[in-house]
Amino acid sequence: MIAKVSTAALLGIDGFSIELEVDLARSGMPAFIMVGLAEGAVREAKERVFSALKNSGFKLPPSRITVNIAPADIRKEGSGYDLPLALGLLAGAEVIPGEKLSGLYLAGELSLSGELKPVPGALPLALRAREAGARGMIVPEANGREAAVVQGLPVYGCRSLAQVVRFVLGEEDIAPLVCDVAGLWGEQEQFRRDFSEVKGQERAKRAIEIACAGSHNMLFIGPPGSGKTMLSSRIPTVLPPLGFDEALEVTKVYSVAGKLPPDQPLVVTRPFRSPHHTISDAGLIGGGQYPRPGELSLAHRGVLFLDELPEFKKHVLEVLRQPLEEGRVTISRAAVSLEYPGDVMLVAAMNPCPCGYLGDEKHHCSCTPIQIQRYRSRLSGPLLDRIDLHVEVPAVPYRDLKQEQGSISSAVMQERINAARKVQRERYEGLHFSSNSELTGKWLERFCPLTESEHVFLEGAVQRLGMSARAFVRVLRISRTIADLAGDRDLSTIHLAEAINYRGLDRQSRE
Repeated sequence: MIAKVSTAALLGIDGFSIELEVDLARSGMPAFIMVGLAEGAVREAKERVFSALKNSGFKLPPSRITVNIAPADIRKEGSGYDLPLALGLLAGAEVIPGEKLSGLYLAGELSLSGELKPVPGALPLALRAREAGARGMIVPEANGREAAVVQGLPVYGCRSLAQVVRFVLGEEDIAPLVCDVAGLWGEQEQFRRDFSEVKGQERAKRAIEIACAGSHNMLFIGPPGSGKTMLSSRIPTVLPPLGFDEALEVTKVYSVAGKLPPDQPLVVTRPFRSPHHTISDAGLIGGGQYPRPGELSLAHRGVLFLDELPEFKKHVLEVLRQPLEEGRVTISRAAVSLEYPGDVMLVAAMNPCPCGYLGDEKHHCSCTPIQIQRYRSRLSGPLLDRIDLHVEVPAVPYRDLKQEQGSISSAVMQERINAARKVQRERYEGLHFSSNSELTGKWLERFCPLTESEHVFLEGAVQRLGMSARAFVRVLRISRTIADLAGDRDLSTIHLAEAINYRGLDRQSRE
């Protein structure tokens, strides 16, 4: 008898349907054959499943067992096939009527004792099950709340193989899990940091407000101890809250990467990722022998903070160039091509020179011009062009340090940022983008018109600073955001001048 069981597998961060066909033939020598491009953990499922069946009280007759995992031309990996394989074997042995499994999607790893263990990617698998019109999905109890985020799909969380069999046979009633999605936003942990704790650095705070309002990338340049990391770590506190669709995107990435906390079925706060400068290119943008999302994708819809930027390996930084432009990462292998999301706000920090004290009034810089040039040359021009704001962060004077608290709180900054974001959403309604950082081509000309006097002013700045065409576009985008924060419909020389002032490395390169 041939039994068929439905499940889903991951391709990138999305799921696709899989059908397990199990044939138990009583003729011929007993054997177990699995076909369908099954990788390591899938091939090992045989040992786990047979032990789980035996220890759960089920006995299979001696048979020649053939398992086909369709579609056969896509590589299968992971341990989530254990549960569907076990149910397929029981259906093939007529312990479970085949029609009882029709329309059900199953996923889960089995221990040798028959207990169900969680698997990564439960959320995208459940989304695929709903798209396929499944009448329900059975997952390990630990994956239950995560899969239950998908509305319109009954999700059943089970603890063991024996419980799944009893449920399928109708011998045990299990209520579908319910996840209060709206309540998850109320459960979120409040940020423990606030910009009111930052004393001084008003210019840097202003730059952060501009960057967050228009989704611009930014680079802090300043001596050690000036507050670059402190400022960066507080950026998520002023970004607009995640919407439900954005939260789903972020959660899918964390679920596939196996980094979703067990008590958190949905990521409802914007991510902040700060990888160490020893990270590899695969660790940063994703990949590996069995591709997984990298830090860039884990920061999707949030902040990717690269501290000590010149200390990163140059080839690692260069792989960021295309993802920063397109907001996604494409990983190509001989057998498959995967795409991971990577729409991040890049925030980086660096010292002005190797010793860190160039331009600091309190410390003497011991670096030679050649050393400074070599230090800065670790960052390529194309990479710096993709960073909109270059912000100088000087050492904080004592008169600022003795203040009880900063002059502005995160709540006030977030209110202004949300107002500017609302202006952009209304302006770009019906278009394929929603923020100033995505303006390009004809849209840049349409939404950033300049008068003749403004053209003359900008032309002089471009020639004096030697700006590239990409840097010129950045200045216009920043100017548009500055105007939005000020409530101005049209750009003016004041907006352009402030935007040019945030291209610090362009200015320094011409000095």
